[in-house]
Amino acid sequence: MMITTILFLCIFAFFLGSIPFGLIFARMFSGIDLRKTGSGNIGATNARRAGGWKPGIATLACDMLKGAGPVLLAAFIAKDLSPALKETIMGLTAVAAVYGHLFPVYLKFKASGKGVATAAGCFWVISPATVGLAVILFLITATATRRVSPGSLAATAFLPMGTFWLTGSLIFTGFSLIIALAIIFRHKDNIKRLLAGTEPTLRNK
Repeated sequence: MMITTILFLCIFAFFLGSIPFGLIFARMFSGIDLRKTGSGNIGATNARRAGGWKPGIATLACDMLKGAGPVLLAAFIAKDLSPALKETIMGLTAVAAVYGHLFPVYLKFKASGKGVATAAGCFWVISPATVGLAVILFLITATATRRVSPGSLAATAFLPMGTFWLTGSLIFTGFSLIIALAIIFRHKDNIKRLLAGTEPTLRNK
């Protein structure tokens, strides 16, 4: 029974995480196919850069919600279980949601986002304080560099450390590390552009 429940949560999280909200909102507001515009990324940053603030904010909000929703459901279902099992179920659900975003089934596992907003939604349920500090770090870094990707990378790198510091849970920390490594890998092209000095700034469209 428990295995079935965990499997259901992970499948639900993966399919919900796969919904390409950036692609949907860019088409809805601006008639743009994000896969053929800007960086080709379907996340909030490219949606804002290519289509304006409306699709950008809508994408950010929905990408966070598709992470928070499944983890909140997992927490509710596992509320009467032991702390270790509850944390494991929530962590697995978070990984499934983020990996659904990174490898969207509806787009044949291609043209994904970077996973930052979805991970933030997941960990807003797991450790709101960690996400709050990560957001502050993101804002400081992005403002200082005038680029989104360094802020995203800084916040992502902080996620496992912050999770351990503020929750003391090795289980949550382990899952946060799995998620952080995947997000950093998805930023490999951004890292190359940063090193080459060609990464777009916040004002670029």
